[in-house]
Amino acid sequence: MLSPYRVLDLTDERGHFAGYLLAALGAEVIAIERPRGMRARGLSPFVADEAGAERSLTHFGYNRGKRSVVLDLEETGDRDRFRRLAAGADVVLESAVPGAMDQLGLGYEVLAQGNAALVHTSITAFGQHGPKANWPATDLTVLAASCALVLNGDADRAPVRLVVPQAFAMASAVATCATLVALAERAVSGRGQHVDVSAQGAAMLAVQASVLAEAVGSPALRRTAGGARTGAIDIRLVYPAADGHVSVTHVFGPAIGPRTAELMAWACEEGHCDEALRDRDWVEFNDLVEAGEESVQTWEAAKAAVAKLTSSHTKAELLEEAMRRRLLIAPIAGMDDVAASAQLRHRRFFDLVEHPAAGRAIEVPGAFAKCSPRPLATLAGAPRLGEHSTEVLSAPDRVPAAGRRNASSGPAAPGRPLEGLKVLDFTWSIAGPHGVRTLADCGAMVVKVESTTKPDAARGYRPTYDNQPGAENSALFDTMNAGKLSLQLDLNHALARAVVLDLVRWADVVVESFSPRAMRGWQLDYEHLRAVNPSVIMVSTCLTGQDGPLSSFAGYGNLAAALSGFYGLAGWPDRAPAGPFGAYTDYTSTHLVLATLLAAVDHRRRTGEGQHVDVAQAEAALHFLTPAVLDYTVNGRVARRAGNTDPEMAPHGVYPAAGDDRWVAIACQDDDAWPALCQVLGRADLAEDAGLRHGGGRAARRDELDTAISAWTAARRAEEAEALLVRAGVAAHAVNNSAECLADLQLQHRQHFLELAHPERRCIVENTRFQLSRTPPRVGLPPRVGEHTDEVLADLLGYPQERIESLRCAGALR
Repeated sequence: MLSPYRVLDLTDERGHFAGYLLAALGAEVIAIERPRGMRARGLSPFVADEAGAERSLTHFGYNRGKRSVVLDLEETGDRDRFRRLAAGADVVLESAVPGAMDQLGLGYEVLAQGNAALVHTSITAFGQHGPKANWPATDLTVLAASCALVLNGDADRAPVRLVVPQAFAMASAVATCATLVALAERAVSGRGQHVDVSAQGAAMLAVQASVLAEAVGSPALRRTAGGARTGAIDIRLVYPAADGHVSVTHVFGPAIGPRTAELMAWACEEGHCDEALRDRDWVEFNDLVEAGEESVQTWEAAKAAVAKLTSSHTKAELLEEAMRRRLLIAPIAGMDDVAASAQLRHRRFFDLVEHPAAGRAIEVPGAFAKCSPRPLATLAGAPRLGEHSTEVLSAPDRVPAAGRRNASSGPAAPGRPLEGLKVLDFTWSIAGPHGVRTLADCGAMVVKVESTTKPDAARGYRPTYDNQPGAENSALFDTMNAGKLSLQLDLNHALARAVVLDLVRWADVVVESFSPRAMRGWQLDYEHLRAVNPSVIMVSTCLTGQDGPLSSFAGYGNLAAALSGFYGLAGWPDRAPAGPFGAYTDYTSTHLVLATLLAAVDHRRRTGEGQHVDVAQAEAALHFLTPAVLDYTVNGRVARRAGNTDPEMAPHGVYPAAGDDRWVAIACQDDDAWPALCQVLGRADLAEDAGLRHGGGRAARRDELDTAISAWTAARRAEEAEALLVRAGVAAHAVNNSAECLADLQLQHRQHFLELAHPERRCIVENTRFQLSRTPPRVGLPPRVGEHTDEVLADLLGYPQERIESLRCAGALR
C-alpha cells in the first residue's frame, strides 16, 4: 500500500519497530547503520545463545524487509551522502537524543532545505523539548514516568514491567501513525513537517485513562496481581486453572456485569457458591458497595468461588465452556501455546523466513492485518550489515513521491492534516475508539454510532467525574472519543440499515469492532457495504479475527493479552503471573489498526481502490513480543516473568523510597553509568571493584547490588533519589501514579492533559500522542449520547425533518 515511499531509518532499538511497520505496509525502508552496526544487533536473544551482529533475534524480528546502508555520520563525506539520500526520501525516522541530529547538521530544518517534502519523525523518551527532554532514560524509567509501571505487579512488592520492553515499541507504533498522518497532509500541501513522539506519552495509553483519576475526582488505582484496586474493591483478573492460569474479566457494570452473573451461575451449578451469592446484582455491585448496601466480604467470597471453579478445570476446558456460555475467560498462554495456537494456524499468521545464522527457515510473526484485495507482503529476513550500501549509494538521485507537486516552502496551511476525511465509527470500548479519535484530532469528520439500548461499554468505565457513575460521566470515554459526532441509532431496528447504508455512501472509511457475526447479521459486512460504495475502506477489529475456531470469542483486551502470551511475562518467578494492567492488547493493537487504515486511505487516494482490513488484536499485539516469539521458534525457549531483571543492564530495578507505595526505577544503562551510580550511592568500594566494571559481572551479583541500592533509596523521597541520579547521568525516574503525572513538568510542557470547555461539567482528556510542527492536531469535545443525531441526518445525509421525526417515532433513533 505504501510502495511509492522511501524511508531512511536511523533508529536503534528505540524506534526500529516503526521502520518495520512501514516496511510491512509496503514502503521501501533503508536502515542507515554506523560501521559497527546499530545497537539492536547486540541485543538478546541470539540464535543458539551465541552473540553476533547477524545473530540477534531482536534485530532480526524488527528489521525484516529493510535494506542496510553503512554510513559514519561523524564523518563529513558520509554526512554529505546522507543529505543526498534525504533529498530524495519521503521520510526520515530517527531516535537520537534531542539535539544530536542538529549537532551533526542533519536536523529537520537543515534536511528540509534540501527536501521541503520530507517528513522527519523523531522518537525520544520525553519529546524534543521540555525539562526532561535530555534525561537519560530506558524502557523501565519511561514506564515509571508514564503511570504504566505503578499498576503492574503484586501489591506487596515493587511494580514490575514485562520482560520484553514495551515503552519504545508503543512510541514506535505511535510514530508510524503520525508519519502516515503527515504524509496524508503532504498529499494536499506538497510539504513535509517534523513529527515529535514522546515514549512517555505513548506508554501512558497503557493505563486505560486511570492517569486522569486525581484530576476528575476519582481514587487513583492501586496494583494487585493480575488486576487493580479501585476504592475498597480489589479487581482480580488472574485465576488458577488445573494446569496453569486463566484471565477472567470478573467485574461489574452494564456491559460486563451480566457476564459476571453468568459466571456466578456456573460456579453455583458446580457447588462453589450458594444461590444467594449467585443472585447478587452484579451490574450495580460496585455502586452498592460504595453506598454501604453490599460488602467487600461478599465480593471476596465471589472471587473465592470463581477460583474454586477455575482451579477444578484445565485451561482448555475453561476456554471451551467460555465459548459455549459466552463467558469472559481465556487461558494464559506461553510462547509454546502461542506457536501451537489452532486459531493462529488457521489464519496462517506465522511466516517462514530464511535465517542464515540459524541455517534454516524460521517462523516469525506475520501480517498484523489481513487486507483484501491488497494483502500485506511477507517480508524477507533482516539485512546483513551494509548489505545494500553499494547498490543504494551508487543509484541515481531519487525524487520524493511528492516531488511532482512542486512542494513549496510558503506559509503553513491553516487546516488540520486529515480535513476532508469522512469516517463512520462503529467501535466501542478502547482499541477502536482511541485510533478513530486520533483521526478526529487530525481533522477527520467522525460519526460515532451508538444506542441507549446497547451503549458503548466505555461510558461505564472508570475513572468517572467525582467518582459518580453515569453514561455522561466517564473520563475514559471522554478521552477515547473526543471530537466525534454522536448519532443515536438502534442497529437492531428494521429501519436502521437504510440509514447506515446512506452513511456508508457518505463515508470514506467505516470502522467496527463487533464480533464477526454482528455486522454479518445486520447485512453490513464488507460485501454489502462496497455494493453501495465501491471505494469504501472497511476496518474490522476484534479479539481473534474474522475467521477461525476462535473467531466468535468475544471479550476485552485482557483476554487477548492472555491468549497472546503477555500475562506470563509480567510478575515474579516465584508467584502467579501478574499480567500487564487492564485490557492490554487494546493499547497495542489500536496503533496498528490506525496505521493500516491510514495506509489504506493513502492507497485509495492514489488508485481509487477500497478494501477490507481485518485486524485481530491478538495477532497485532504479538508484534510487541517478537523477541520472545523468536526465542521460542528458534531456540525452543519459553520466556518467563523475571521481576525487573534485564538481560543487558545491571543494576536494573524498582527500589523502595520513603512514603506509602513510593518507588524509584533505576537502570544502569551502560558501563559508563556505573561509576556515576556508585558515586551517588557513596560506595567507592563498588566503583573500585574490578569485577563490577562490566554488565556481566554486575548481573552475577545482582542481589547484592539491589540490596545496596534499596538501602540508599529507602531513606529518601523518590523525587530526591531521581534528581541525584539523573544529575549524575544515570537513568532513573520516580514511579508515578495519577497525581505525580498530573504534576509532571514535562507532561505540562507538552500539554498532555487538556481541560476542555464543556457546557455542562468539567472535561479533562489526554492530548494527541504526537506533535506535528506545521499542522498540529486539535482536540474537540467528547459527545453526549446522540448529541448530533439531527445534525448528522439533516446536514450530512440531507434527510428532511419529517423523515427524522418518523425514524424517531418508530423507535429507530434510540
